[in-house]
Amino acid sequence: MVSPPPARTREGRARRARPAGQPGSGAATALVAVLGALTAVAPLATDMYVPGFPSLGESLGASSSAVQLTMTAFLAGLVVGQLLIGPLSDGLGRRRLLIAGSAGFTLFSLVCALAPNVTVLTAARFLQGVAGAAGMVLARAVLTDRFHGAELPRRFALLSQIMGVAPIAAPVLGGMVLSLATWRAVFVVLAVMGVLLVLAVVRAVPESLPPERRRTGGLTSAFRAMGGLLGRREFMGYVLVLALVAAALFAYIGGSSFVFENLHGVSSTTYSLIFATNAVGMLVAGAVFARLAGRVGLGTLLAAGVGVVVVGALSQVLVVLTVGETLVGTWTALFVTVSGIGLVFPAAMTIGQTLGRAAPGAASALMGGLQFLLGAVASPLVGVFGEDSSLPMALIMLSASVAALLALVALTRPWQRPTGPQQTTSAA
Repeated sequence: MVSPPPARTREGRARRARPAGQPGSGAATALVAVLGALTAVAPLATDMYVPGFPSLGESLGASSSAVQLTMTAFLAGLVVGQLLIGPLSDGLGRRRLLIAGSAGFTLFSLVCALAPNVTVLTAARFLQGVAGAAGMVLARAVLTDRFHGAELPRRFALLSQIMGVAPIAAPVLGGMVLSLATWRAVFVVLAVMGVLLVLAVVRAVPESLPPERRRTGGLTSAFRAMGGLLGRREFMGYVLVLALVAAALFAYIGGSSFVFENLHGVSSTTYSLIFATNAVGMLVAGAVFARLAGRVGLGTLLAAGVGVVVVGALSQVLVVLTVGETLVGTWTALFVTVSGIGLVFPAAMTIGQTLGRAAPGAASALMGGLQFLLGAVASPLVGVFGEDSSLPMALIMLSASVAALLALVALTRPWQRPTGPQQTTSAA
């Protein structure tokens, strides 16, 4: 009897070991790449035009508060869009809504670029946020549909890294565009991204929710599933942990430029370097999570991440209260905090989505909607409570991280159940 070639034998074993419905390595790489781009576009759209706020207000004859409202409208659209599109996708499927959302994002980006006044721009930004929410909420749902076991947290690690880095990269990319053209060009660039996303979804994202697995009963059934998730203590605990840690991240994004440039007197170039270094900390933490996820319980990794965030935020407060405003102390404390966030995001997403696997779209909607809602509240608070110290930013980040720790202890109680990838999947 002649044995088959070794390569074929290995290939056969890989096919047999792969769970049903889980894509092969090549298709999986393309799928996750597109889902990552879909996840990144909304954070990019949030902040890319921020460097152009002064010229935007001048060209449209709008006050600074009216210009700021255009960002608030976009964030509100992201929250509303996720809460609507996520549950709907459990009944309608993912692919059609992804294509429609990306096409809508393209259309409303062009409306923003052509807006004759700030009122039209604000309305278009809200609708752009609703459409852009499709990519964010459905990327998590598609991953939950397609991947299982230890593979799922590794994929969520990549999405969380993109979610953390995209808001940091957005102002830099926007500044590059604005160095060549006006603020309207930023929205043209976003429209081009939208077109590319439509093409990428059509080519690389097959339907991940077949008709036999879809929820029947229309809108009523879709939102009843969301209501059921709201009533699950453990699931909502993970949602709150994710959202509260996101609030700490948004406070950092909203206040760090003021802290480093105004209080510590660094140049915008140096600030970009500081921001990039902290982003590397988040990327490294995400890579560590992906490496450990198959061997260490997800609940353990989540608890460790929340602990690191609390320690970093507390250190920042203590540095200001004891030593005073020091560049090295603040930078170090923020690096630790942001690195901890790199562990929390993929762990909370994986466990939460797995617990809500019966309705992944609704679960993703709640996780993403509350995340951006609390983030939108936390970011402007840094400026509201004063501009002569970094203490407001530090206290907001500490309050959010301590609240996340309380939610972890009081609601999720990870020590009461196994939370390794295999156990979590089977528990759903």
